[in-house]
Amino acid sequence: MEEEELDCPNSSSEKRYFPESLDSSDGDEEGILACEDLELNPFDGLPYSSRYYKLLKEREALPIWKEKYSFMENLLQNQIVIVSGDANCGRSSQVPQWCAEYCLSIHYQHGGVVCTQVHRQTAVQLALRVADEMDVNIGHEVGYVIPFENCCTSETILRYCTDDMLQREMMSNPFLGSYGVIILDDIHERSIATDVLLGLLKDVLLARPELKLIINSSPLLISKLSSYYGNVPLIEVKTKRPVEVVYLSGAPKEALESVLRLLFEIHQSGEKGDIVVFLACEQDIEKAYEIVCQEGSNLNPDLGELVVVPLYPKEKCALFKPNDETEQRCQVHQRRVVLTTSSGESLIWSNTVKFVIDVGVERRKVYNPRIRATSLVLQPISQSQAEIRKQILGSSSSGKLFCLYSEEFASKDMRPLKVAEMQEANLTSMVLFMKRVDIAGLGHCDFMNRPAPSCFSHLPRGTEEAALTCWKPFLHPEGDHFTLINIYKAYQDTTLSSTSEHCVEKWCHDHFLNCSALRMADVIRAELLEIIKRIELPYAEPAFGSQENTLNIKKALLSGYFMQTARDVDGSGNYLMLTHKQVAQLHPLSGYSITKTTPEWVLFHEFSISDNNYITITSETTPELFMQLAPQYYFSNLPPSESKEILQQVMDRLSPISPMETEQQVCEKCPETTEPRCTLQ
Repeated sequence: MEEEELDCPNSSSEKRYFPESLDSSDGDEEGILACEDLELNPFDGLPYSSRYYKLLKEREALPIWKEKYSFMENLLQNQIVIVSGDANCGRSSQVPQWCAEYCLSIHYQHGGVVCTQVHRQTAVQLALRVADEMDVNIGHEVGYVIPFENCCTSETILRYCTDDMLQREMMSNPFLGSYGVIILDDIHERSIATDVLLGLLKDVLLARPELKLIINSSPLLISKLSSYYGNVPLIEVKTKRPVEVVYLSGAPKEALESVLRLLFEIHQSGEKGDIVVFLACEQDIEKAYEIVCQEGSNLNPDLGELVVVPLYPKEKCALFKPNDETEQRCQVHQRRVVLTTSSGESLIWSNTVKFVIDVGVERRKVYNPRIRATSLVLQPISQSQAEIRKQILGSSSSGKLFCLYSEEFASKDMRPLKVAEMQEANLTSMVLFMKRVDIAGLGHCDFMNRPAPSCFSHLPRGTEEAALTCWKPFLHPEGDHFTLINIYKAYQDTTLSSTSEHCVEKWCHDHFLNCSALRMADVIRAELLEIIKRIELPYAEPAFGSQENTLNIKKALLSGYFMQTARDVDGSGNYLMLTHKQVAQLHPLSGYSITKTTPEWVLFHEFSISDNNYITITSETTPELFMQLAPQYYFSNLPPSESKEILQQVMDRLSPISPMETEQQVCEKCPETTEPRCTLQ
């Protein structure tokens, strides 16, 4: 749906001024008195139109309306307010208007109102709707800001924007001084920008005591929010939805066939209402669209036309409530079938939707920083997503939800909450943004969920000793990389011996391990093995526990991470980097810290600069192995140091001939080897 096709009564400059009855009064006394008695809109000083009062009745019928007094009272007395409600309760459209009334009451002395949205089309549609309800012009009192489009002026009171645009605004205005109220909407979507804003606004609120923060979320995220923000007021909006849920178990591979069969059965039953279908990916949308269009022409014309609407993630749009005439026409002559994916969960749906079909799985984009690639992973949706899909039917007088999975699948295989995008996406742009706003590292921002992929769970205060006790059986004397292999092998054994995914998650929880990170490691390993087989590289199964296997792992690590080598310069755990003169200590949760051993030379995975400089995921190496595998150009360009002198002595001892000849001899021997060179641990 294109923006210019939308019905936006107040978007033109020809705004209403007086009702038609006044225009025909010809200046008589009654007309003048009526004009004087008109209620004026406090936001623009013009009389309210008749449409305003019609929309006001619809607003008053929304479930959230009865909470207005409680919300306004809490807004006056608190800096943070959390609003919990279903998708159709009206929180996205009404709460910003109430906040605008609050700012008006204090004469905008602290600024206006901004409300963030995850999707750009939702921001546009809400701005259009709210401008209509407030009886003002879009782009003046109410506006929106999305990438490459700014429909606001300096006098805009309430603006809707995408969360990444507000994050971008913080680069030039870190304390967001032009706003008196900030509303973060639909945070259960867990986008990177929203999570970053949640963390950064904690500090902004401390610097600006007059600033108000409103958080809109679905009920399932409330407990996590309460623990994140502490004791803050909560406005809960209760709604009753007469929704019939039908569970139809089936295999994920046959989901598309089941969807199409069920879709035609609903249409042939003669029951009225539009159908929304949640599929796993865009490819399924394309297949379903093609099949429904072909088969639709062969259906009984007396049942009405079957209109297929594919909603791709890049073409998201909101379905507004149609007027009475359109709704009646749709019910008699047409049935819309909307094909979408998880991206359609936060859209504004019409009350003509009577049926929802949910396949229960989705293809999620998961970024792997080690290979710098994004993979599409098929996995179950979360219980919170399933509930949101059910809420689409909340605005209907009645509706049916068809779940193409069993209740057991929903309770055991679906995780309670949607995974934060921060834990699965490429964080390059976010890191650059953090640097731009002068935040030294991710550890300095209090995220609700920290970025992965560490396989160790974040330890709550007071559980460190219990966690170390659980991790000790996994420790390997050669270092943390080998400890990670032990953990992964134990995870594999548990997966093979467990009867359900729930048992695996419980094992991870009991051992203070991150199940999602281990699951991702499993996926990555399977992809690497597939690549090795596809390009026909020689492959051998790992010989766990053998000295040869340990040496091969060290060689592989050093070949890729030769730049991340450090040496204990004084025997007390002060490690000096070879490439620069930074000194760091082993991380307290490193296996070496637990066993109280300090190898002289180590290869590390990460170096973090903070109050205490730490190197994490470290394994012992030797200068002899370093000189064999590190490129000559790298060694030659190392800054002068005691460590470099030691390495030079090792190189002289290993070979009396020149380093270039040594490197050439090693290269000449490589093609002659007949041993398998690929081993996945």
